[in-house]
Amino acid sequence: MDERIIALIGEEANLKIKSISVLIVGLGGVGGMAAEALVRSGIQNLTIIDKDKFEISNLNRQIMATNDTIKEYKTDSTLKRLKSINPNINITSHNIFLNAENINILKEYDYIIDACDTITTKILLIKYALKHQIKIISCMGTGKHLNPEELCITSLNKTYNCPLAKKMRNLLKKEGITTNIPVVFSKEIPLNKDEKISSMIFVPATAGLMLAYYVINDLIKK
Repeated sequence: MDERIIALIGEEANLKIKSISVLIVGLGGVGGMAAEALVRSGIQNLTIIDKDKFEISNLNRQIMATNDTIKEYKTDSTLKRLKSINPNINITSHNIFLNAENINILKEYDYIIDACDTITTKILLIKYALKHQIKIISCMGTGKHLNPEELCITSLNKTYNCPLAKKMRNLLKKEGITTNIPVVFSKEIPLNKDEKISSMIFVPATAGLMLAYYVINDLIKK
Protein backbone atom coordinates (compact mmCIF):
# COMPACT_ATOMS: atom_id res chain seq x y z
CA MET A 1 0.00 0.00 0.00
CA ASP A 2 2.90 2.35 0.73
CA GLU A 3 4.85 1.85 -2.49
CA ARG A 4 3.19 4.48 -4.67
CA ILE A 5 2.79 6.92 -1.79
CA ILE A 6 6.51 6.77 -1.03
CA ALA A 7 7.31 7.17 -4.73
CA LEU A 8 5.36 10.45 -4.72
CA ILE A 9 6.20 12.06 -1.37
CA GLY A 10 9.17 10.11 0.00
CA GLU A 11 9.79 7.81 2.96
CA GLU A 12 10.15 10.56 5.57
CA ALA A 13 6.81 12.13 4.72
CA ASN A 14 5.16 8.72 4.67
CA LEU A 15 6.44 8.01 8.19
CA LYS A 16 5.08 11.37 9.39
CA ILE A 17 1.66 10.47 8.05
CA LYS A 18 1.72 7.16 9.90
CA SER A 19 2.70 8.79 13.18
CA ILE A 20 -0.14 11.31 13.59
CA SER A 21 -3.64 10.89 14.98
CA VAL A 22 -6.74 12.44 13.43
CA LEU A 23 -10.26 12.95 14.74
CA ILE A 24 -13.16 13.13 12.27
CA VAL A 25 -16.55 14.28 13.53
CA GLY A 26 -19.34 13.52 11.07
CA LEU A 27 -19.33 10.59 8.64
CA GLY A 28 -21.74 11.76 5.97
CA GLY A 29 -20.93 12.83 2.43
CA VAL A 30 -18.02 14.97 3.57
CA GLY A 31 -16.62 13.05 6.53
CA GLY A 32 -16.94 9.61 4.98
CA MET A 33 -14.89 10.67 1.97
CA ALA A 34 -12.33 12.38 4.20
CA ALA A 35 -11.96 9.23 6.30
CA GLU A 36 -11.45 7.02 3.27
CA ALA A 37 -8.96 9.42 1.71
CA LEU A 38 -6.92 9.60 4.91
CA VAL A 39 -6.72 5.84 5.32
CA ARG A 40 -5.80 5.32 1.66
CA SER A 41 -3.11 7.99 2.17
CA GLY A 42 -1.51 6.09 5.05
CA ILE A 43 -3.11 7.50 8.21
CA GLN A 44 -2.83 4.81 10.88
CA ASN A 45 -4.50 6.42 13.91
CA LEU A 46 -8.06 7.61 13.47
CA THR A 47 -10.99 8.45 15.74
CA ILE A 48 -14.45 8.69 14.19
CA ILE A 49 -17.63 10.14 15.71
CA ASP A 50 -21.21 10.08 14.44
CA LYS A 51 -24.55 9.17 16.00
CA ASP A 52 -26.59 8.44 12.86
CA LYS A 53 -27.50 5.37 10.86
CA PHE A 54 -27.37 5.23 7.07
CA GLU A 55 -30.65 5.88 5.28
CA ILE A 56 -31.79 5.38 1.71
CA SER A 57 -31.58 9.14 1.18
CA ASN A 58 -27.81 8.93 1.76
CA LEU A 59 -27.16 6.70 -1.25
CA ASN A 60 -26.81 9.56 -3.72
CA ARG A 61 -23.75 11.13 -2.08
CA GLN A 62 -22.23 9.27 0.88
CA ILE A 63 -19.40 6.90 0.00
CA MET A 64 -20.03 4.59 2.96
CA ALA A 65 -23.75 4.30 2.17
CA THR A 66 -24.76 1.22 0.17
CA ASN A 67 -27.84 -0.95 0.13
CA ASP A 68 -25.93 -3.28 2.46
CA THR A 69 -25.26 -0.58 5.07
CA ILE A 70 -28.74 0.95 5.27
CA LYS A 71 -29.88 1.05 8.92
CA GLU A 72 -26.33 0.40 10.15
CA TYR A 73 -24.64 2.94 12.38
CA LYS A 74 -22.30 5.08 10.32
CA THR A 75 -19.47 4.46 12.76
CA ASP A 76 -19.85 0.68 12.42
CA SER A 77 -20.02 0.69 8.62
CA THR A 78 -17.14 3.12 8.33
CA LEU A 79 -14.92 1.17 10.71
CA LYS A 80 -15.61 -2.04 8.80
CA ARG A 81 -14.87 -0.46 5.42
CA LEU A 82 -11.67 1.25 6.56
CA LYS A 83 -10.43 -1.97 8.17
CA SER A 84 -11.07 -3.73 4.86
CA ILE A 85 -8.72 -1.21 3.22
CA ASN A 86 -6.02 -1.47 5.89
CA PRO A 87 -6.54 -4.13 8.59
CA ASN A 88 -3.68 -2.69 10.64
CA ILE A 89 -5.09 0.78 11.26
CA ASN A 90 -5.93 1.85 14.79
CA ILE A 91 -9.53 3.16 14.80
CA THR A 92 -11.52 4.38 17.78
CA SER A 93 -15.21 4.97 17.12
CA HIS A 94 -17.85 6.73 19.19
CA ASN A 95 -21.49 6.31 18.23
CA ILE A 96 -22.61 9.56 19.90
CA PHE A 97 -23.83 13.06 19.19
CA LEU A 98 -20.90 15.17 20.38
CA ASN A 99 -21.97 17.95 22.73
CA ALA A 100 -20.86 19.86 25.83
CA GLU A 101 -21.85 16.97 28.11
CA ASN A 102 -19.68 14.32 26.46
CA ILE A 103 -16.86 16.27 24.80
CA ASN A 104 -14.56 15.10 27.58
CA ILE A 105 -14.26 11.76 25.74
CA LEU A 106 -11.96 13.51 23.30
CA LYS A 107 -8.23 13.08 23.69
CA GLU A 108 -5.17 14.74 22.24
CA TYR A 109 -5.00 14.64 18.44
CA ASP A 110 -2.70 16.13 15.86
CA TYR A 111 -5.66 17.20 13.72
CA ILE A 112 -9.40 17.56 14.02
CA ILE A 113 -11.56 17.40 10.91
CA ASP A 114 -14.98 18.90 11.51
CA ALA A 115 -17.36 17.39 8.98
CA CYS A 116 -20.54 17.63 11.04
CA ASP A 117 -23.67 19.67 10.36
CA THR A 118 -24.52 21.05 13.79
CA ILE A 119 -23.31 24.57 14.53
CA THR A 120 -23.09 24.06 18.30
CA THR A 121 -20.85 21.03 17.80
CA LYS A 122 -18.70 22.89 15.29
CA ILE A 123 -18.19 25.73 17.78
CA LEU A 124 -17.36 23.23 20.54
CA LEU A 125 -14.74 21.59 18.35
CA ILE A 126 -13.10 24.90 17.55
CA LYS A 127 -12.99 25.80 21.24
CA TYR A 128 -11.56 22.38 22.11
CA ALA A 129 -8.91 22.64 19.40
CA LEU A 130 -7.86 26.12 20.48
CA LYS A 131 -7.76 25.16 24.16
CA HIS A 132 -5.62 22.09 23.52
CA GLN A 133 -3.56 23.61 20.69
CA ILE A 134 -4.78 21.07 18.17
CA LYS A 135 -4.91 21.91 14.49
CA ILE A 136 -8.42 21.93 13.06
CA ILE A 137 -10.09 22.38 9.69
CA SER A 138 -13.85 22.77 9.45
CA CYS A 139 -16.20 22.17 6.53
CA MET A 140 -18.90 24.72 5.86
CA GLY A 141 -22.17 24.03 4.03
CA THR A 142 -22.10 21.69 1.02
CA GLY A 143 -25.85 21.27 0.55
CA LYS A 144 -27.67 23.25 -2.15
CA HIS A 145 -24.45 23.39 -4.18
CA LEU A 146 -23.63 21.57 -7.42
CA ASN A 147 -20.27 22.80 -8.72
CA PRO A 148 -17.22 21.31 -6.96
CA GLU A 149 -14.95 23.79 -8.75
CA GLU A 150 -16.35 26.52 -6.50
CA LEU A 151 -14.90 24.92 -3.37
CA CYS A 152 -11.79 26.38 -1.81
CA ILE A 153 -9.70 26.27 1.35
CA THR A 154 -9.42 29.57 3.20
CA SER A 155 -10.03 30.94 6.69
CA LEU A 156 -13.52 31.39 8.13
CA ASN A 157 -13.14 35.19 8.22
CA LYS A 158 -12.70 35.23 4.43
CA THR A 159 -15.79 33.20 3.50
CA TYR A 160 -18.81 34.55 1.65
CA ASN A 161 -22.04 33.28 0.03
CA CYS A 162 -22.26 30.62 2.76
CA PRO A 163 -25.08 31.02 5.34
CA LEU A 164 -23.48 28.45 7.66
CA ALA A 165 -20.14 30.24 7.62
CA LYS A 166 -21.87 33.54 8.36
CA LYS A 167 -23.58 32.08 11.43
CA MET A 168 -20.29 30.58 12.58
CA ARG A 169 -18.48 33.88 12.25
CA ASN A 170 -21.14 35.75 14.19
CA LEU A 171 -21.25 33.24 17.03
CA LEU A 172 -17.47 33.11 17.38
CA LYS A 173 -17.18 36.90 17.33
CA LYS A 174 -19.80 37.20 20.09
CA GLU A 175 -17.68 34.93 22.27
CA GLY A 176 -14.46 36.72 21.38
CA ILE A 177 -13.04 33.68 19.59
CA THR A 178 -10.86 34.00 16.52
CA THR A 179 -12.44 33.41 13.10
CA ASN A 180 -9.04 32.77 11.57
CA ILE A 181 -9.85 29.06 11.37
CA PRO A 182 -9.08 26.99 8.25
CA VAL A 183 -12.23 25.94 6.42
CA VAL A 184 -13.44 24.39 3.21
CA PHE A 185 -16.32 26.38 1.76
CA SER A 186 -18.16 26.91 -1.50
CA LYS A 187 -18.13 30.27 -3.26
CA GLU A 188 -21.22 29.17 -5.18
CA ILE A 189 -24.45 30.95 -4.23
CA PRO A 190 -26.89 28.33 -2.86
CA LEU A 191 -29.09 27.11 -5.69
CA ASN A 192 -32.31 27.35 -3.70
CA LYS A 193 -33.74 28.54 -0.39
CA ASP A 194 -35.75 25.41 0.38
CA GLU A 195 -35.90 24.30 4.00
CA LYS A 196 -35.00 20.75 2.95
CA ILE A 197 -31.28 20.43 2.19
CA SER A 198 -30.74 19.20 -1.37
CA SER A 199 -27.44 17.68 -2.47
CA MET A 200 -25.54 15.53 -4.95
CA ILE A 201 -22.21 13.80 -4.55
CA PHE A 202 -19.97 16.32 -6.32
CA VAL A 203 -19.58 19.03 -3.67
CA PRO A 204 -19.58 17.01 -0.41
CA ALA A 205 -17.24 14.34 -1.78
CA THR A 206 -14.83 16.92 -3.13
CA ALA A 207 -14.96 18.82 0.16
CA GLY A 208 -14.03 15.61 1.98
CA LEU A 209 -11.04 15.09 -0.29
CA MET A 210 -9.95 18.67 0.28
CA LEU A 211 -10.12 18.25 4.05
CA ALA A 212 -7.97 15.13 3.86
CA TYR A 213 -5.56 16.83 1.45
CA TYR A 214 -5.16 19.78 3.80
CA VAL A 215 -4.10 17.49 6.64
CA ILE A 216 -1.73 15.39 4.54
CA ASN A 217 -0.22 18.38 2.73
CA ASP A 218 0.43 20.19 6.00
CA LEU A 219 2.47 17.21 7.13
CA ILE A 220 4.53 16.63 4.02
CA LYS A 221 5.38 20.27 3.32
CA LYS A 222 7.36 20.61 6.56
